[in-house]
Amino acid sequence: MNQHNVHLLDLPNEILFLILRKLANVDVLYSFLGINNQRLEIIAQQQIFTNVLNFVSISQSTDEISSISASILDRFCNSILSRIYINVKFLILESVSMERILRVANYPNLTGIKIFNFNKAIVSRYFMDDSLFGHNFKQQITDLVLVSNENNIEITPKEYTKNVYAIIFVFFENLKHLSIVSSSINDYSPLSLYFLPSMTCSSSTLTKLCINVCDFNDVHALLDGRLKQLTTLIVQVDIISDLILTSYNRVDLSNLKCFSLTCHRRIRGYKIQVLPLLRRMSHLEELTLYLYILGESTFISSTHLDNEILIHMPRLHTFTFYFASENDIDDDTDIRIFNSNIQRSFTNMKYGQVASIVDYLDVCKIICHIFSLPFKFHFLQHIGNNIPNVVFNSVTHLKLWDKDEFKHEFFVRLTRAFPCLQKLSIWNIKPPFLRCHEFHLRDKDWCSIIEYPHLISLNIEHAHPYYVEHFLNETKTHLPRLRELKITSYQLKNVTKNFTRDETRRNCARVNRLIVECQIVYSKDVYNYFPLL
Repeated sequence: MNQHNVHLLDLPNEILFLILRKLANVDVLYSFLGINNQRLEIIAQQQIFTNVLNFVSISQSTDEISSISASILDRFCNSILSRIYINVKFLILESVSMERILRVANYPNLTGIKIFNFNKAIVSRYFMDDSLFGHNFKQQITDLVLVSNENNIEITPKEYTKNVYAIIFVFFENLKHLSIVSSSINDYSPLSLYFLPSMTCSSSTLTKLCINVCDFNDVHALLDGRLKQLTTLIVQVDIISDLILTSYNRVDLSNLKCFSLTCHRRIRGYKIQVLPLLRRMSHLEELTLYLYILGESTFISSTHLDNEILIHMPRLHTFTFYFASENDIDDDTDIRIFNSNIQRSFTNMKYGQVASIVDYLDVCKIICHIFSLPFKFHFLQHIGNNIPNVVFNSVTHLKLWDKDEFKHEFFVRLTRAFPCLQKLSIWNIKPPFLRCHEFHLRDKDWCSIIEYPHLISLNIEHAHPYYVEHFLNETKTHLPRLRELKITSYQLKNVTKNFTRDETRRNCARVNRLIVECQIVYSKDVYNYFPLL
C-alpha cells in the first residue's frame, strides 16, 4: 500500500475503532450517519458510540455551558436519534434542549441522565407529572446527576428541600445513584432536613448520594435509616457547630462502605460531632475528610488519626484527607511546631504520602495544614508564602492570606503550584519591600508576564494596591478568561485611571460580573471599559 495514498476507508475496522474512540460519540454519529457509506454507518451505530451521548457544549474561553449547536441538534432530533435510540443508556443534557431530545423516542434502555444548568423550575415543569418523563422513564432511571446553576435562591433551604429535593426522591422510583453538584464557581441551595418529617428524602433503592447539606445535623438525618440501602455518602457541609440540635436514630451503619465529608468553613464541632459519627462506621472501606478545625487545641498527627479514627475502621483501605487546625498559642512559650515535626509523625502512615504547611499568623496564632498526596480537593484557604514543593492539580478555588508581603517570585511559584486555578481571592494589605541590594530587581521583576490561563474569578477587595496593579496590568499579568472581578470602587478607579488606562483594559475586557461595594448603577465609562457587563 502506498503510504502517501492511504484513505480512511482503506484502514481495517480495528484501526478505525481506535481512531474514532478518540472522538466524542456525538461527533462520530454526526459525521458518519447519513453519508451513504454502509461500512461507516454500521461502525458508527455500534454500542460503543451510541451508549453515552453528550449534547452539552462548554465554552473554552468562558466556561459557559450550553446545548450543542442548533444545526447539529436539529439533525440528531430529525434523523439520527430515531435510528440509535434503542442503544442509548446515558444522556448528558442541557436544560434548554433537554425536552426536545427526550421527546424524540422512548429510549427503552436509558438508565442514566446528567442535566446541566439544573434549577428548581425544571422540577416544577418536568418532575411533577408524566408529561416528559413518562411512567417508564421514572422507573428506568437509576443514575441521576444534576449540575446546578442556581446560586441566587430566594427561598430558604428548608423550602427548597421540600419543593425540589424531596420531589426528586419521590419522582424517580428506582433511583440508585443521585449526585447534585455545583457548576464551576457557583454553589447551590443545600439540603436541609431539620424540622421536616423523618421520611423526607427517603428511599429503599438509593445506594449512592452526593449532595450539599446545611449542617452536620443533616448528615445525621441522612444516616438515620431513611436511606436503607445506602453504601456511599458524599456530603459537603455548610456548617459544623458544637451543637446537636435534635436527636436522630442511631441505626446500624454496616452497609456504609464509602464516606466523604467536606466543610470549607472553620468548624468547632470536630470532637463532639465528627469523631463520634466516624467511630460508628466500622465497615468503612473508603474515607475522605476535608476539615478546618478552629480552636479545639487539636494537632492532627498520625497518632491522633490512628487512635481517634482509624482504629475504629479495620476494613479501611483508602484514606484521603486534608486537615487544617487553627489554634492560639502562648506568646511566652518556646514550643514551636515545624513541618519537620509533622513529617516525622507520619513516617509510618500506611495510607500513603503526607505533606504539610505550618504558618504563624502572628505571635499568638498558628495554622497547621496536613494533607494526603496526591492532593484530591478543589479548595484551599489561608495559604501564604509558605507553599510546599507540591503541584495541586485538583485545586480550582484558592484563598491567599499572609501577614507578610507577596513578591513577584511568589506569584511565579503560585502558577506552577496551582496550574488549574479558576477562582482566586487575596487578602494582603502589605506591599513588597525591596531592600537596598534588591532595588535592581524592581523593574526586572516584571520582565516575565505571569499568566493564569484558567482563572475566571478574582477577588482583590482586601488587597493592597500593589496586588491590584499586579493582576490587572497586562504588562505584568495575563488573565485571558477573567469573567468575575471583586474590587473596591476606589481601587478600581485608581488602577484604571478613571477607566481610561490601556494597560488594564485587556484584563477587564471579558468581565461580565463586576462586584463593587454599594454600587448599583454604573456610569457610561464603566460600561465602555467593561463591555460585557
